[in-house]
Amino acid sequence: MARTGNKRLQAKLVLLGDMGAGKTSLVLRFVKGQFSEYQESTIGAAFFTQVLSLNEATVKFDIWDTAGQERYHSLAPMYYRGAAAAIVIYDITSMESFARAKKWVQQVQRHANPSLIMFLVANKADLGAERKVANEEGEEYAKENGLSFLETSAKTAQNVNELFYEIAKRLAKANPSRQTGIKLHSIPQETRRRSLFCCV
Repeated sequence: MARTGNKRLQAKLVLLGDMGAGKTSLVLRFVKGQFSEYQESTIGAAFFTQVLSLNEATVKFDIWDTAGQERYHSLAPMYYRGAAAAIVIYDITSMESFARAKKWVQQVQRHANPSLIMFLVANKADLGAERKVANEEGEEYAKENGLSFLETSAKTAQNVNELFYEIAKRLAKANPSRQTGIKLHSIPQETRRRSLFCCV
């Protein structure tokens, strides 16, 4: 749904990354302003909505927070297909998490909407003393692959709102007629219902 007359956009946004990278914590910090030290693992995917009002538009995000466990990876394409934006998250204290994020980036670049806005996000910036992935390393990988890069902390809220506002601004600037991810309602009702409850 993209009504350009009064600048109201509805955009599908998907979060991808390894288990424990902090995807759910990041979304909960953005949507509810909450942080829990012990966040349960997501099963299949969780769904959230949030509306951001910018000067140039009102953007309603339909956010799919996907599970990081290996056994759910085959479901991921169902969530990032047709997305307007993707956030690939890794944990700065884990090289394995960073390596997994790179695989997500490659997968999304191969199969997703070519005009998709993609951010590589280095999460858990509050754990600087335990850092295994240098800021420059993430930044350089993002630059080489045409991604935007940001370091965040769901715990301290560092750059969390900035991340989603930046995506909203870019969506508002984009030509909605060319942003296939903004048009959600072409999915048959039955399919949508099945994807909502596929993994309960």
